[in-house]
Amino acid sequence: MDDVTIEDDDSTFHVKKPPLKNQDLSSLSLTVEEFVAHYGWYLVFGAVMFYLLILHLNKRRSSQRSPTPQASQDPTLVERREEAMAAARMKMQEELDAKASIFREKQKLQEEEKRRQKIEMWESMQQGKSYKGAPKHSQTTEETSSSQTMLKPKKDKRPFRNAGTQ
Repeated sequence: MDDVTIEDDDSTFHVKKPPLKNQDLSSLSLTVEEFVAHYGWYLVFGAVMFYLLILHLNKRRSSQRSPTPQASQDPTLVERREEAMAAARMKMQEELDAKASIFREKQKLQEEEKRRQKIEMWESMQQGKSYKGAPKHSQTTEETSSSQTMLKPKKDKRPFRNAGTQ
């Protein structure tokens, strides 16, 4: 602050600055040194990544320019390979068609079974029977009749209380 002079002329202040001393790039070099000191490792990492990116792009560009090895193959081999691929595709398509037809048949059978059950339900409702119990009723009666023949009633039943004691 000793380089600054202040003159007082009619109560107005004027500040005179001396001319700059270092008009070369030394102040810029100090700023760059400070920046590198703080962010040096980031700069090194960025430079390495940039170098690897350039290498990768050069490899890709050189591979696009080089002729492909498939173009120099024998045409008969290419034709055989294409025929084999076409045959494999046809085989896969036939398998898929077979599976689709089986699925459609199963779907038709299921729809037919549902339609038949609905018709039976409707008929049982028209006759006044329960629509849910009618189709299953025949199975449950057979099961209960077989289970009744296996169960034996208890002959020795004792009451929990004596009837005459209280």
